[in-house]
Amino acid sequence: MHALKEYYDRKAVIGEIAPDGWIGGGIDFLFELERDGQLCDIADLREGTGKKKQPRPFQLPNIGNQALKHTNSGTDANLLWDNAKFVLGLGPKGDLHLQSMIDTIDQWLGPTDDASVVAVRAFLEQGLKDRNHFKLAMEHSEYGEPLGTGSVRVSFRVKETPYPIVFQSPIVASALEREEEGTDHSVIATCLITGEQNVAVAITHPVIKGIRGAQSAGASIVSFNEEAFTSYGKKQSLNAPVSKKVATQYTKALNMLLESKQKLNAGDMSIVYWAEKESDFESEFSAFFEEPPKDNPDIGTEKINALLQSVHSGAYVEDSSKTRFYIVGLSPNMARISIRLWQIATVSEFATRIRQYFEDLAITKPAKEPEYYSIWRILVNIAVQDKSENIPPNLAGEFMRSILEGTPYPVTLLQAALRRIRSDTEYRVKPVRAALIKGYLNRYLRFYPNQSYKEVGIVLDTHQTSIGYHLGRLFAVLEKIQEEANPTIKATIRERFYGAACTTPVTVFSNLLRLKNHHLAKLDSKGRVVSFEKLLMEIMGKLKNFPAHLNLQEQGMFALGYYHQRQDFFTSKKAEAADNADSETMIKEEERA
Repeated sequence: MHALKEYYDRKAVIGEIAPDGWIGGGIDFLFELERDGQLCDIADLREGTGKKKQPRPFQLPNIGNQALKHTNSGTDANLLWDNAKFVLGLGPKGDLHLQSMIDTIDQWLGPTDDASVVAVRAFLEQGLKDRNHFKLAMEHSEYGEPLGTGSVRVSFRVKETPYPIVFQSPIVASALEREEEGTDHSVIATCLITGEQNVAVAITHPVIKGIRGAQSAGASIVSFNEEAFTSYGKKQSLNAPVSKKVATQYTKALNMLLESKQKLNAGDMSIVYWAEKESDFESEFSAFFEEPPKDNPDIGTEKINALLQSVHSGAYVEDSSKTRFYIVGLSPNMARISIRLWQIATVSEFATRIRQYFEDLAITKPAKEPEYYSIWRILVNIAVQDKSENIPPNLAGEFMRSILEGTPYPVTLLQAALRRIRSDTEYRVKPVRAALIKGYLNRYLRFYPNQSYKEVGIVLDTHQTSIGYHLGRLFAVLEKIQEEANPTIKATIRERFYGAACTTPVTVFSNLLRLKNHHLAKLDSKGRVVSFEKLLMEIMGKLKNFPAHLNLQEQGMFALGYYHQRQDFFTSKKAEAADNADSETMIKEEERA
């Protein structure tokens, strides 16, 4: 919250966020009134066309949580603006709404000779007595329908007064300033965020909107609603005192971030981020993890390539070695928001960790594959049926945390990838799954070195020390022999035996090697047979026996060995053809000899 407060201060200095007492929002319609409160015209302020019209943005008076979310009481109107339900007294609580609009004016502005405020109050009071006073609005040929829904926002303009909108009158600004100065405070305490003493604290904090899966009306980070959560008789938010001013500022900053491009989604978690001062990294961070836009699919690749080259170019390092960067991950929890991720480091530190993440995931792949994978694409490819709704809820947060901390990935990530490979009989080891497993294993070995293993490379490594890796290679070769011996076959050993081969190799490989002899006999090219026999001898030379069981790491190595060997088969048709020609020549020379 302290960092969000600093972000608010930074944006307030350059006028990019509403000042204290105000809040960014939109107005759809402006009611133009005579000085006696009669409605004479309606101005449509919406921008855009058709059903995509959006309200015009303004800085609106912020007198409480109702600026973001109304309660069910019907008595929490905003000051000189609100939705049409309040302004026109719609619904079963219509009278309550209108009276609340009038009471709010009286409470905040008191008796006044400001002609614009007097006109608005007269408009509302006359409508409370007789709804026919609103007839021009409700029966308007063009605007009657949207106003009748009660959801559009309305404010006022009074003819022959100097203010384009009534709430821009100096009397409103003065009232809001008095509130910020604390002339009417009921609870005084020390603010836990700033350390200021004897300040008015917020009984309830403004709501946060824009969290994926949270209530559309908004939810709170700080709130207490049960006696078990309170102490010393301090109820609601008084158990964690934050000044009214700071509570408004940090929620404004967070809501601004959630509406901006400085936000990305990972599973059920909404992530926002910011730097303590202006930085290119702040504007480019999302591109490292999100799916690129369809109209510009290369934009993410360009930014990631720039990041990978930054170790040579000095980007994100020279000017950012001391610039702090903040990342917070938020998830819904009923009417509250839980903080699932909170990271602080310098821009250069985060850039280094993210660069390492992409280097770990680098792997040979078909040309049609994306050069880099988004977090969503990775997670959806290890979820049941490759559906985003099946992504395990906590996995995205743990994955992002390990990327940003530079620590080993959660073991649940490897387990999910292996489960999906075993269940996906059609595709098994997709490039994205292979890249993820490679990244997991290499990062694990970096933190927990093991003489029995070596880091996995981008391409096929015939000198890899892992038994599982070479078993995977062997399975790929046996499958390739079967495919070439039976070109029209629909289901190969991959569909039937992959699951057993990668977990309990001893149960299947002996039979598969016997079947291999029948498949080789069907090949017409003797050179091709020799090539396969040489490859099989090379792989079998790495294996002493077939293990009864492979642990998780070896199952991952099996998948990588299988994937690398398959990719090697398709890497260069010309190289393969040349190898076959050499084999045929060797056979003929032997026959002549």
